[in-house]
Amino acid sequence: MLKLAAIILVVTNFMTLSFMDYVFCSVETSKEEWSPISAGPVTTWTAPLCGKGRFVVQPFTFYNRTRGAFDSDGRYDSIPKRNNKYQFQEQLFAQYGLTDRLEFDAQTVYQENYVKQGSSNAHADGFGDSYLFTRYCVLEEEDRLPHMTWLFQLKMPTGKYERSDADKLGADLMGATSGGGSWDPGFGVTLTKKIKPFVFHADTTYSFPQQVFVDGVKTRYANYLNYDFGVEYVLPKGFNLMLEANGFLQGDKLRDGARTPSTDIVYLTIAPGIGWSCGTIQILIAYQRVVIGANTDANDSMVLTLVYTF
Repeated sequence: MLKLAAIILVVTNFMTLSFMDYVFCSVETSKEEWSPISAGPVTTWTAPLCGKGRFVVQPFTFYNRTRGAFDSDGRYDSIPKRNNKYQFQEQLFAQYGLTDRLEFDAQTVYQENYVKQGSSNAHADGFGDSYLFTRYCVLEEEDRLPHMTWLFQLKMPTGKYERSDADKLGADLMGATSGGGSWDPGFGVTLTKKIKPFVFHADTTYSFPQQVFVDGVKTRYANYLNYDFGVEYVLPKGFNLMLEANGFLQGDKLRDGARTPSTDIVYLTIAPGIGWSCGTIQILIAYQRVVIGANTDANDSMVLTLVYTF
């Protein structure tokens, strides 16, 4: 009887351990298997890197139309009926994975600006500002912890920012209004967390414009903060829905050492979108709308992007 009891106890323990191993292995496998592929949000960073030895290219096409502007007090004014302002942008973003935890990225943009004021029309095209990025993964997603990546970026003033042609109505200025002509280093962090069927993303970057001369005037743009939140809802057959919010905060700039009042810039953009992914290709189409702001244009934009991994 003792031998029989011992045999039963051993078999029972073995079956219990096997069942528990099966349960936990199944949970871990399901967690590993649910790793949806998508183009991600338009502006919000995704924390996972592209992977060692991988080269990823992502072209963007933007159509931006200005419907009005927000003044320094945040009041919205529609653009006059006889006026018109719109823009086409072609951006190229590229990633290369040096290791599984370290990657280098670059971004450049070519744009075409169109302005109509009454009976006057203007058009100009050229390169906007460019960016270099270094991203390092400090934490991979596990249990309740999100995927976390540190970011260093450098904005390079490759877009025209001074000596505007009066006949171009400002259309020939291609540099960023947040710091045209300045070199802007910045530091940030990106978070991604998967909670099936959702994928959440968030990032923030703080940048430090350097002093620059704009049309002969010593100019120092204020430091600025970018913050983004995005969520993807993963659907069957490779589809996903996306919603993101993109914010920007910057104080007044200095000209010849004196603060220029009412030159701060604030805006918040909301963007819904829909995407489809298959293997090495991911596609996203989205609509962006600036909903609140100060000293900024109120734009509506259509965005199309495609990701391809080599």
